[in-house]
Amino acid sequence: MKLPAWIAALLTALLPACDMVNLPAIKPGITTQAEVRSRMGEPGFIHRNDDGTVTWEYSRQPAGVHCYMIRFDRQEIVTALDQVLTPATYARVTPGLTQDEVRRLLGQPASRQTFDNLGESVWEWRIEGDFRTEETFFSVHFDLADGTVRKAGQRIQQKP
Repeated sequence: MKLPAWIAALLTALLPACDMVNLPAIKPGITTQAEVRSRMGEPGFIHRNDDGTVTWEYSRQPAGVHCYMIRFDRQEIVTALDQVLTPATYARVTPGLTQDEVRRLLGQPASRQTFDNLGESVWEWRIEGDFRTEETFFSVHFDLADGTVRKAGQRIQQKP
């Protein structure tokens, strides 16, 4: 069943309010996967880590400017909760990283575009900025031939 546009817009607008209530209740070393699922819903993506642990991704893209990564140990207890759309994480996006590695760092992008004439794919995330006058994005350019990062940086679009 497809939701009417106005209901989808309302639900998207309420997500940040839900996050403000639910995120503080998630405590590393205490909260279980079942409790996170009951508070936050199903993760948008589950990253399986080499050491047998998992990271659940809760991206608020394309309308929001946050992405929460919640890591669990092998006993399914939260070990960390991070909002990853930050300057420190952007700095870790360097040439040569794969699309999977970037997805693990930043979560689901707000948009993806392919430019065959340039031989690249560009992923963008909406990020925090001055919402009154502009929209701010973090862009990652991938080489189409090998799928690795060519370059990354911020893009600011002035509002009309």
